[in-house]
Amino acid sequence: MSKLRTILLAEDSPADAEMAIDALREAHLANPIVHVEDGVEALDYLLRRGRFADRPEGDPAVLLLDIKMPRVDGLEVLRQLRADEALKSLPVVILSSSREESDLARSWDLGVNAYVVKPVDVDQFFDAVKVLGKFWGVFNEIPED
Repeated sequence: MSKLRTILLAEDSPADAEMAIDALREAHLANPIVHVEDGVEALDYLLRRGRFADRPEGDPAVLLLDIKMPRVDGLEVLRQLRADEALKSLPVVILSSSREESDLARSWDLGVNAYVVKPVDVDQFFDAVKVLGKFWGVFNEIPED
């Protein structure tokens, strides 16, 4: 039995973060959820530095990553992850309101695992996040270390 891995949510909008967390909880996932508010905090969490230096070992099951964030945007986070030997295979799902072709193309060029446009409708948003959480947090298999 593998241990439950964290779902890392990098989202600067408090309202979107709250809805995503509520949706993940509504999906009855036992996975811990960690919310960070920008790309710097996401990288600090993943690289175990700053206030996350003492976090438990292990990578998240998935990073749900917004693109438009302060300090370091989601595309730069993705670029740095894919350049890091230890984190390059971490599943990353862009969860963004951006429908810009350049964001979509750049995300895929940088090695995103999925790109999901945040639905405007609250129920659709809940459904999308629940499906993402279940797939990446429960069903997706990873090689043992």
